[in-house]
Amino acid sequence: MEAGSLLRSPIPWTPKRPFRRRLVPAFPRSIRASNSDTRYRGPKPKRNWVADWVSNNDDAARSLPIYAGGASLLAVLFNRTVSDIALVADASSSQSRADLLTLGLAVTNILAGLVWLSIRPKSISKVSPEGVECEQMHPNLPKTLLSELLWAWESLSSVTCCRSLVIVYDGRCILQIGFADESSNGDGKAVDVDADKLMQGSLYRGVMKSGVQSYLANLYLYPGKSELPFLPSNTQAVILQPLGDKGIAVIGGDTVRGFTSSDQAWISLIGEKLDSTLSKYVDNLPLAVQDPVLK
Repeated sequence: MEAGSLLRSPIPWTPKRPFRRRLVPAFPRSIRASNSDTRYRGPKPKRNWVADWVSNNDDAARSLPIYAGGASLLAVLFNRTVSDIALVADASSSQSRADLLTLGLAVTNILAGLVWLSIRPKSISKVSPEGVECEQMHPNLPKTLLSELLWAWESLSSVTCCRSLVIVYDGRCILQIGFADESSNGDGKAVDVDADKLMQGSLYRGVMKSGVQSYLANLYLYPGKSELPFLPSNTQAVILQPLGDKGIAVIGGDTVRGFTSSDQAWISLIGEKLDSTLSKYVDNLPLAVQDPVLK
């Protein structure tokens, strides 16, 4: 009975002060940013002093082997003079054999310095196209296609080194814009694009057979330059971009190796877009000689 009464009797309980949880910052205080000190405390890039000095003193760096070789020659002669050794080499003397090896290394250094001075990278710069500006297009193009062709030209000429653009599609010259070679008649007009002759050339047939872009980074070195008589005579680089299996875009630049890999990839995308648009309209165009675009 006593146990039962004990269990049924209320247990006195006095509420204590409510527990308050202390909030701990999620980040250590040592790395919190301060408004008074906003300087960058991370790792700083290392500076290559040797590379900077070589780039700023190219001639002196190329001449260093000559100075080292000349100093070695003088040191060998001075050593033999103060050592009372005859200047004539004696194979039986260890000193003479060491001097001969030193002389060989010194001469090698001098020759290496002369080679470094004679071989220099050729500077690449833009050239002014030698020709006349033209803007010729097929006369019966719809406005949608016309605006897209002009957009492609403005984009290429603004962003890349493109100075000439010729588009041949379905056996017809659709566009010739930019700089072109001057006609031999002396009338100040551009050389017209002979689409049939271009399609019979090895450049066109090679590009259409492979179906991929062809980049002539230095047009001067390619014998196929004669197949592009409509481009300025001093065109430096050419991209031949196939437009599906019916056409090609000839893009001439004013700088040797002026088209970067990004430019080439972008031109490939533009070629796909032009092919999609040209295939919708060109099939219904009548055969005609291109006329100047009216501005």
